[in-house]
Amino acid sequence: MPKVALYNTQGSQVGDIDLNDEIFGIEPNESVVHEAVVMQMASLRRGTSNTLSRGQVRGGGRKPWRQKGTGRARVGSIRSPLWRGGAITFGPKPRDYSYSIPKKKRRLALKSVLSAKVIDGEIIVLDQLSFEAPKTKEMVKVLEALKAQKALVVTADVDENVFKSARNIVGVTPISATGLNVYDIVTHDKLIITKDAVAKVEEVLA
Repeated sequence: MPKVALYNTQGSQVGDIDLNDEIFGIEPNESVVHEAVVMQMASLRRGTSNTLSRGQVRGGGRKPWRQKGTGRARVGSIRSPLWRGGAITFGPKPRDYSYSIPKKKRRLALKSVLSAKVIDGEIIVLDQLSFEAPKTKEMVKVLEALKAQKALVVTADVDENVFKSARNIVGVTPISATGLNVYDIVTHDKLIITKDAVAKVEEVLA
């Protein structure tokens, strides 16, 4: 069972915490992690690219020249895909690029990246994280004390004060335990997670 240090917001170690071996202590599966990341990136695509087919391009209704007798290649429209200013053959159309992988794979990918953060020493567990009011300066102090710059900050629930304090800091992303995902974890150097959030993650993934 992995054991990691428990810190306070001043950056001092206040104890240790045992993590669930089946969630934070497995052998990372890079292949499944890759699948999960590609899936999430696909869902982020807007899919708004659009081209005009031969029937949609403006003009070209009249045959440019007669079929025979000119010595030129036969053509029926100036909007042929072969012509400049013509239609596009098999061009992109608006579409939804999102798809899904099996739930078991998604869970395995999440467990893999969490375990990788533990192995690499890139997980920081806090005893608590809360502010009386949204204060970006206070959040910056916490990050400096923890020596974390590009960090994913995970709380048990959506904490408006924490979220508003962190969202304007470059490289820092606040998220709740239920919104934890593979893409956000792998794109941040550090994973800062509260003790309560750890319990919630273990409850969901157990």
